[in-house]
Amino acid sequence: MTNELEAEEFEEDDLDAGEGDELYEHHRIVVDRGQELLRIDKFLLGRLRNTSRNKVQEAIRAAAVEVNGVTVKPNYRVKPQDTITITLPEPPREDRVVPEEMSLDIRYEDSELLIVNKPAGLVVHPAYGHWQGTLVNGLAHHLANLPTGRNGEIRPGLVHRIDKDTSGLLVIGKTEFAMTHLSLQFFHHTIQRSYLALVWGTPPGPTGTIRGHIGRSLRDRKVQAVYPAGEQGKPAVTHYEVLESFGPVTLVRCVLETGRTHQIRAHMQYLGHPLFSDATYGGDRIRVGQNTGAYKAFVESAFQLMPRQALHARSLGFVHPTSAAQVFFEAELPDDFAAVLEKWRAWANVS
Repeated sequence: MTNELEAEEFEEDDLDAGEGDELYEHHRIVVDRGQELLRIDKFLLGRLRNTSRNKVQEAIRAAAVEVNGVTVKPNYRVKPQDTITITLPEPPREDRVVPEEMSLDIRYEDSELLIVNKPAGLVVHPAYGHWQGTLVNGLAHHLANLPTGRNGEIRPGLVHRIDKDTSGLLVIGKTEFAMTHLSLQFFHHTIQRSYLALVWGTPPGPTGTIRGHIGRSLRDRKVQAVYPAGEQGKPAVTHYEVLESFGPVTLVRCVLETGRTHQIRAHMQYLGHPLFSDATYGGDRIRVGQNTGAYKAFVESAFQLMPRQALHARSLGFVHPTSAAQVFFEAELPDDFAAVLEKWRAWANVS
């Protein structure tokens, strides 16, 4: 069973050679006796996790891939008993989390789970480019033995995620039972989650629902796109409620019915109201009002005050794994978000 997870980034293992003189063997694959002839790029794409055909081909072109001790071209066809090695300048990472002492804003903890309020800018779990300094590294120090996560990935205790530059609440399972129990609630969409978002413009109506499949953009793999139902991606549903309007921007409450990657950010952009200061989805430029004069200076100062998407995981409710009680947690807005709201509120009052 697969959990519905919100990914903070689309980071992948990078096969491109970086700086450095010393080479390290990252992979050694001995081809099975019954292997049929197959292009090496296709073969490696099926054997290596978290990569792409382009990255495999670039590694081959960079002479980082050898077959039986000899460099080959991307169209080389692997044969039974071939020995394939991939060597790169950067030492390979071990599939383990290095505990790191860090200050964690823990809002609740018992023998089964804990609730942590993640600050913006903190990556949730180790991945390429972020092997240290993540929330999971801090959790590994706080709790000696967390569950491994799904499919052996380096996500101990996690049953969901939020983006690097999104602040707010996460629930962490401390036991295998708790993690499984919580994962099932996410899978069946019974978890209660609400977010506060500042968006450009005013969404239609005091309340609304956005429906549309979400999947990787065909033009940019780091961006999620919304597709017509059934065309591509997975079904996604976001409910919103307008809380306060400041003219050019509006504070909304979003409730997730599903948990797709970048769901709120992608859905709001699709609706024509990207999140304020969201560089990935076009919210980091003036979308409403004249891009001139005092207003332009005001908006740019607001961007500087909050140089990340205006999104906060406000509340989290679920059934406790052992007590079976319905529990509910809330986290106040972080300082940058609260300051931007006050700035827009003051602007609206004098405009």
